[in-house]
Amino acid sequence: MSPDGPTTPSSGDVPTVLVRDSQQRQLLCFLEQLIPLDGHDYGLLTPVDTPVCLFRLTEDETNPDLIDTIEGNEEIFSVADVVLQEHDLTLVRSAVTLTVSGELDEPDPEEYDEEEEDEDTEMYEPLIQFMADGQEYGLFIPLDPFFVVARMSGSEAVLVEGEEFERIQPRLEAELEEREQGD
Repeated sequence: MSPDGPTTPSSGDVPTVLVRDSQQRQLLCFLEQLIPLDGHDYGLLTPVDTPVCLFRLTEDETNPDLIDTIEGNEEIFSVADVVLQEHDLTLVRSAVTLTVSGELDEPDPEEYDEEEEDEDTEMYEPLIQFMADGQEYGLFIPLDPFFVVARMSGSEAVLVEGEEFERIQPRLEAELEEREQGD
């Protein structure tokens, strides 16, 4: 990334930024929109690599358990790494979310019956399943767009988390809605 701010890849015209979270993990993202609020520029970003979610699979296949955080259980990640490498994919433990890099067919949300989807239920496409610690797990690709909000400051992009996110989220959504209506 250049010291002047977001960089534009030569193959396209969407700038990329490297976002850092409070634990100094990074995530490379495309800059989708820039929204000024309270004297700061906030970026609405999407990850360059494919976001994935880790689920613990249960006997009842209709209700897998989403795993938000894994503290100290590297075996799950190690097994997932090996299984993904068989498909020429790499698991990246980045800021905000797990991502998978490599040639991957993006899921087509049109393939899923919208009528069956509950409004509060997110839809996922299975990527891989594997066993670790005697339990079955799966990595799934969310079908809904995955957005990241970061505070932009020169060449820095810092993930907006916690209270700051709760404070600005309604205002960001209102600004985006206003922009959509203006188009």
